[in-house]
Formats: sequence, C-alpha cells, structure tokens
Amino acid sequence: MTEDKLYQVALSLIPKIGPVLSKQLVNYFESPKKVLSTPKSKLTKIPGVGEKLAALIPRQKDLLFEAERVINESFKADISIHYYKEASYPKRLLAVPDSPVVLYSKGSVELNPLKTVGIVGSRKATNYGMYTTDRIVQDARTQQASIISGLAYGIDVRSHQAALDQALPTIGVLARGLEDVYPKAHRKVAAKMLENGGLISEYPIGIGPDPRLFPARNRIIAAMSDSLVVVEAAKKGGALISANIAHSYDRPVFAVPGELGKPYSEGCNWLIKSLRASIYTGFNDVVQELGWDNEEDTVERNNNQRYQALERDEKKVVDTLMKNGQQLHIDQLSWQSEIPLNQLAGVLLQLEFAGLVKPLPGKEYQLT
Repeated sequence: MTEDKLYQVALSLIPKIGPVLSKQLVNYFESPKKVLSTPKSKLTKIPGVGEKLAALIPRQKDLLFEAERVINESFKADISIHYYKEASYPKRLLAVPDSPVVLYSKGSVELNPLKTVGIVGSRKATNYGMYTTDRIVQDARTQQASIISGLAYGIDVRSHQAALDQALPTIGVLARGLEDVYPKAHRKVAAKMLENGGLISEYPIGIGPDPRLFPARNRIIAAMSDSLVVVEAAKKGGALISANIAHSYDRPVFAVPGELGKPYSEGCNWLIKSLRASIYTGFNDVVQELGWDNEEDTVERNNNQRYQALERDEKKVVDTLMKNGQQLHIDQLSWQSEIPLNQLAGVLLQLEFAGLVKPLPGKEYQLT
C-alpha cells in the first residue's frame, strides 16, 4: 500500500461530496493528500466549497484509518483499486464529468477494451426479450465486443450469460462492494465472469446492496458502453435511466421495438418516439453507427474519447506535438505549450502512463 493510494481512496470516501467536486479539489490542490491536509479554514475560501462542504470532510486521521481498512480488505478479496489519474482507469469513464474518483474491479477484466456494447432491459424479461438478447450478443461476437451490463435479474444477467456462451468478455457493474454479489442467485454467473471479464463498482468493500445506489450505477454502464441497446423496458425503471444517461453522454442508444399495449414494450417504444434512441433492427445498426465496419473510424473514435478525457495541460501538450510532426525536444515543447519545465515533467509522465506519449533519447518526446 502506497501513501498515494491511501489518500486517493480516502478522498473517495468523503461522504456527501461527489466525484465532480472531488476532482475540482484535486485540480486545485494538485493531489488528494494536499486536499485532505488543507485546514478547513482555507478550504472555505475556495470557490464552490464554502463552510458547509468543508465541514463535511471528516478528521484526516479518521478518514485515513477507514481508507487503510478498505485497501487491506480489498487486497484480501483480490479486488483492485484504480484512481482516475492512473493508466489502468477506464478511458471511457474519464470522458464523463461525474465518473468515480476511484473504481474497484475484480477478475481478469480489461477496463479498456477496444469495443463495448451495453445491454440493459426489464428485470421481468419475456421469452422474446431473452431470445433477442441472445441474438444481439451472438452478433456482437463478429466484432469481438465486450458486453457491459448490471448483473440484475432479467435482461442483464441474460446478456452476461450469453457473452460467456459466446466466449466474449463481459463486465458487470455492481451497486455494492465487490466482496459479494447481489442478487445471490447470480453468484455462479459472476464467478464465471471473473475468468473472462469481471466485476466493477465505485463502492468500496463493505457497502451492501441498496436500491438508492442503482441510478448511480447505471451511469457507469452508460459511460462504459460505446453504444447501449435497450431490449425491453417498462415506462419507468433502471433501463430507461441508463438509456437517458447514455443519451446525455452522446452515446448511441438503440431500443428494440415491442408489441403495442404491452408493459414491457412501453419504455422502448417511448425511447424511439422521443428520439432518445434509434430503432434496433439488427446488430449492423450498431456497427454502422459506431463505424466498426471501418477500423480506421474505430481507432479515430477511441483516440477522440481518450483526448476528451485529458486535463487542460495534457491537451496542450498533445496539440503542440500534433502541430510539430508528433515529436519535439522537451525545451521546445515547454516553450510552445507555455508550460514551465518543472510542471511539464509531471504532465508528460501522466501522458506516458496513459499510453499517449513516449520518451525518446535526447529528451525528445513523441506521440504514440
């Protein structure tokens, strides 16, 4: 356990302070340690914080004690911890402002797969819904896309099971700590997922199932999906929440049209009618929308997502390198990007962790 990891986890455990404000504080103070070491009298003077929010931050000693417990228990349970500035953190999540400060994962999960498809739907799935889910996943195999869902009853767990049957990686996003699975009926499926995919959550070990956490979980499903397919959905429920969030994130949303007058069709038909989703007629709809029939478009799309997730100075470095044949000496890079050398070294290190820049002999740097 490193000191950095201790403070990263501690920052994420602060109650009632969400990820957006947490990241703003990190950007202001440069590190979680400085955030938590700053006297509350100084925190109150920061724009957007104020006395009420500053008072929410527990004593540093208590917070670090809890963070140490979470880290130790996670290690025992084979749970990995990813801070949002680390290279292992999902790039798709970085592209959205309210992504978690810390993400927990379990299994052989690849958090940055080349292609992903999210599949959600009713917990009370019909035979038609189950069949359609199987077909979507079967067709997704042609693109070797990873399947994202929430391991809930109905369409969710069916999509995970179908992915396992097709030997596709599948990621389950949980609304609880990863030491156990909810619902318990899906433990066997979850265990198989650990071998080809895995489980992720923004919640630390010890947090049990709570319906109030489900909407927040749905935003991770939406953000991790290059495109989201809603198979069946009622007027209200988690599937529609996921679809609306994905739409707000500019992720392509597709809805399988359903039989008129049936409760399980109302949500999908409404998404299509309200133009929040395109009608799903086959997996080729997804392929064409995402440009997967053209590998160059796929690479460009992924690179664009990675770029949008960068901090301001990181974007300046990438832009400067792009304007100069993708390679520059560090002194020229500092001068043209207007970033002091003492700050530029840290920015380049972050870009190197992200796999966007590589150092060359003679203090030269090049885009990868």
